[in-house]
Amino acid sequence: MIKTNLKKTVNQALAAGLVLNVLSSTTPALSPLLAGNSLPSSTPETLVFSPAQTAPDATTTLSVTVTAYSSTVSQTDSTPFIAASGKHVYDGIIAANFLPFGTKVKIPALFGDKIFTVDDRMNRRYPDRVDVWFPTTSQAKHFGIKKTDIVIISS
Repeated sequence: MIKTNLKKTVNQALAAGLVLNVLSSTTPALSPLLAGNSLPSSTPETLVFSPAQTAPDATTTLSVTVTAYSSTVSQTDSTPFIAASGKHVYDGIIAANFLPFGTKVKIPALFGDKIFTVDDRMNRRYPDRVDVWFPTTSQAKHFGIKKTDIVIISS
């Protein structure tokens, strides 16, 4: 009964354009229902529904914290050269949890007119940061952490 009700709730939420933030990775039966959403760990009974992830309007400017990372297991996961989108890392890839994959952004104060693409995700404890990929750990460390504006140019 619970599984049937849960499936119905999940389907209703998806039909209504909601993204599921499931607070459990201990319920493998949910995996086919959630089609690729990551499952953070917490209590298996708790579901939180949030509006579907959409990018702000084109040319929206946001003030964010910008950090840097490189392709090392200590900074990513066991596949450091594969981004969360499934693509290999490349110059111009960024990680951001609050923007959909494929969103194009500029970081003019730091990188001029260079266009970055969201193709990776950060640890969920950073819901409002942008993480710029660098080829080496020393470059990422040298970049540090900065507060600046990003300009969303397409979603």
